[in-house]
Amino acid sequence: MTDPAKVRRHAERVRELVASVVRTQIKDPRLGMITITDARITADLREATVFYTVLGDAAAQAGTAAALESAKGLLRSTVGKALGLRHSPSLAFVHDDVSDQVKHIDELLASARTADAEVQRLAAGAHYAGDPQPYKVDEPDAEDLEAEDEVVVGRDRG
Repeated sequence: MTDPAKVRRHAERVRELVASVVRTQIKDPRLGMITITDARITADLREATVFYTVLGDAAAQAGTAAALESAKGLLRSTVGKALGLRHSPSLAFVHDDVSDQVKHIDELLASARTADAEVQRLAAGAHYAGDPQPYKVDEPDAEDLEAEDEVVVGRDRG
């Protein structure tokens, strides 16, 4: 079994290496404003998945995906040499649609706020269906009241 901490370290190193090579060595004009967000590697250290985001429209995203695909060999050899593993991990690039997820979460939060406001509006004019005091309260008997009076009087004499 492979140590999970070792796998995490290798994944972080893959992310750093790919980001560095993309920034300094790849001169493809199709490459847009790219950010390498994460990298994950399998436990056997054979396959790495690199997540990236691209600033721009769908054409910029498609161009960046094509540029990364064409530079995959250079990236794989650089990662393999730097990691010093017996086998260089194969690289797969996945577009990380963080902005789409952020928009979706914002929409969900906005709908939750409107639903909460509606509940507050309905609750403002509402009243309880039962009695104001829902619990049974024992009515003090005449004997209980007399016993309490004797105790109070006894303390006053003190």
